[in-house]
Amino acid sequence: MTNGWSSTGLDLHLETSGGGQRASLENSLRAAIQERRLAAGTLLPSTRALAGDLGVARGTVVAAYDQLIAEGYLVSRPGAGTMVTDLGPPSAPAAERRRPSAFRLDLRPGTPDVTSFPMSAWLRATRQALTDAPASAFGYGDVRGRYEARLALAEYLGRTRGVQARPERVMITAGATQALFLVSLALAESGTGAVAMENPGFVIHRPVVARAGQRVVPLPVDERGACTDLLADTGAGAAVLTPAHQYPTGVTLHPSRRRDATAWARAAGAVVIEDDYDGEFRYDRQPIGALQGTAPEQVVYLGTASKTLAPGLRLGWMVLPERLVDPLREVKLRTDLIAPTVTQLALAELITSHAYDRHIRTVRLRYRRRRDLLVEALGRLGPDLVAGIPAGLQAAVRLPAGGPSEDEVIAAAAAEGLALEGLAPHWQDDGPHAPGLLVGFCRPSERAYPGAVALLVRVLRRML
Repeated sequence: MTNGWSSTGLDLHLETSGGGQRASLENSLRAAIQERRLAAGTLLPSTRALAGDLGVARGTVVAAYDQLIAEGYLVSRPGAGTMVTDLGPPSAPAAERRRPSAFRLDLRPGTPDVTSFPMSAWLRATRQALTDAPASAFGYGDVRGRYEARLALAEYLGRTRGVQARPERVMITAGATQALFLVSLALAESGTGAVAMENPGFVIHRPVVARAGQRVVPLPVDERGACTDLLADTGAGAAVLTPAHQYPTGVTLHPSRRRDATAWARAAGAVVIEDDYDGEFRYDRQPIGALQGTAPEQVVYLGTASKTLAPGLRLGWMVLPERLVDPLREVKLRTDLIAPTVTQLALAELITSHAYDRHIRTVRLRYRRRRDLLVEALGRLGPDLVAGIPAGLQAAVRLPAGGPSEDEVIAAAAAEGLALEGLAPHWQDDGPHAPGLLVGFCRPSERAYPGAVALLVRVLRRML
């Protein structure tokens, strides 16, 4: 007996072999139900249809169905056919069972409030994008992404971030992390062997650059941002910077440091990789324009929808210097070809309809209120605990020298059900470094956030 498919429209993968035909069919159906390959409520083919598909007598199928009905795997209802019974939740080995989180509240950085995702606007944009999309949109297409999305992004980035972008220089990626890997790989293949990265800097990005074949060189950060005046001494052929809102210290790159970075890139034939991960979110005044706008042939601009919309979309972009367009096309062709087309088209519609701007204005106001609440609450514990400018989705919180360590504060918070993150993982060397916390003020829902801040203050008051 072979695998079967149903002429009723339901495909059935039945591993039937050995023994009699009836026993083999019973065993195959039983296994499919036990393993949840046939879900509860699945309507099975009629006995006549399945018998024809498998090339067996109808009586063989009738007998197999009757046996499984008697065992409780199937149920037959007059006029409704034969369906798979609900066996309850599947069992799993203890090691594979999902463990409930030990944290009631989470103030770790890196994630926006996903409950703020503009569901209605996204649905409208997707519906409109699908209505307008030509059939060719569902093929492989340009490795850089759909033209509609690249055009919309070029116009949006120019209008809101001061980026000099043309659609042919925009590439859509599965997030900013993938973009960073692709750029690092393309530079490695062109002969760049080292990349300078901010110290401290985003811990996840260092292994991404190293995996692309680059040696990571630490670039110090102080109260004026990355020390770009030291770039010439690093021997690096590229530098990854977060000029608008340094991660994790929260400072803005000083104008003279911005000039130093682009001047170094011009003189050395090097590349600055600008990670503008949260450039839309500055709360005290208009956001600083992108560094790329001052030197488009020396700067690769990286952006993402992970902070403005949701990380689950897996949608990012980069704006490339002319000389890197073809190398990046070649590299991306060897990785994943294209980003999801429908998502790109929906984003393009969201941008061109200005629903994207409206959403960002809404969450910017919400996040500003959250940061204000955090700063006010921590201000009761002492002055100047919060470092960095009012921007982004997280704040650096200083811990006093000689006081509790980062690990001790994190452990105390964890005992209360609150998840926190320290600054230590973001340093490239062992230090010693000033202790601190990186508090994300966007992850909890609107209802949960005040309680999370109150718990943080309670833990810090006790520890400090």
